[in-house]
Amino acid sequence: MRVYLLVMLVAAVVTFIATPVAVRLARLSNALTPVRARDVHTVPTPRLGGLAMLAGFAVALLLASRVPFLDGVFTTAQPWAILGGAALVCLLGVADDVWDLDWMTKLVGQVLAAGLIAWQGVQLITFPVAGLTIGSARLSLVATVLVVVVAINAVNFVDGLDGLAAGMIGIGGLAFFGYTYLLTRTETPGDYSNLATVVIAAVVGTCLGFLPHNFHPARIFMGDSGSMFLGITVAAAAITVTGQIDPATSSAGQVLPAFVPILLPVAVLLLPLLDMTLAVLRRLRAGESPFKADRMHLHHRLLSWGHSHRRAVLVMYLWTAVISFSAAALVVIDGRTVLVVAGIAVVVALLVTVGKLPGLRRSSHPKESV
Repeated sequence: MRVYLLVMLVAAVVTFIATPVAVRLARLSNALTPVRARDVHTVPTPRLGGLAMLAGFAVALLLASRVPFLDGVFTTAQPWAILGGAALVCLLGVADDVWDLDWMTKLVGQVLAAGLIAWQGVQLITFPVAGLTIGSARLSLVATVLVVVVAINAVNFVDGLDGLAAGMIGIGGLAFFGYTYLLTRTETPGDYSNLATVVIAAVVGTCLGFLPHNFHPARIFMGDSGSMFLGITVAAAAITVTGQIDPATSSAGQVLPAFVPILLPVAVLLLPLLDMTLAVLRRLRAGESPFKADRMHLHHRLLSWGHSHRRAVLVMYLWTAVISFSAAALVVIDGRTVLVVAGIAVVVALLVTVGKLPGLRRSSHPKESV
């Protein structure tokens, strides 16, 4: 555990230190987010935060590769493929932050990055249905690319308020980190080294290091470079878990939490996925492009209900924690207990969301800028 926490700490420290450099680069390259009708910020803001996050992630992985305890993790090309894919989408995001690429160019880049990690062995192989295995290498590749691209865009869609995406992925990542660590201890008692745990520890560290600069009022946005980086790394970590579980022999209590974060990393990305799905359906119904931006995302709705900027973000944090930690708890707690506790947590989250608890009354004149 101490080694993983060290990886997390290094990623956080490097990201925190590198973020002011990213601010400077953003200003020099004019990679600034203008104030648009759909935005809630009031001044143009730098948006190359993904570069700092990539730096923290890369340094953390390099450190991990030098730790004897984790030697087994780096015997294959998979960790470096994940780093390469993360670097590719981050640079793609930088190009978009600077030059505003069209959606087709970004989609092609995302597919290439997803294909890179899949080509190096980070592939979706099993499904939680009676031990069903994908029998075709080509189908496995397609499924992996699809999962990764969906995860990338889910995080990108939800990145609409200061600190929102970094905090949600950080919280969900912590739950996923605890889950993968406990799963490794159960499946391989003599060896606690695990690629998914290393990757998600580094991802959580980058989120923690970036948040002090990004929480409202943000001094920098992560931009597409950061949101796509988070999407591909979380998806890659989730996909690698499939190599540890035989769903045909595992108990029901093990199989459910094992595959919840594998299927479109639901446990960690449920709210981003829900937000993306609703946005796409809403835009298609209106006869518009699914990539056309609007002010109807979940976080925008919280603002319209009278929540302040920070409170809307904290409400989303709360829901992320309830969902992800409930799924992770199934590893160590029986399902009935988890269901009861999760039910209570959902009720509390609902009360907070609608502003029915003291200090959370709706404001009749919200001060957020539109």
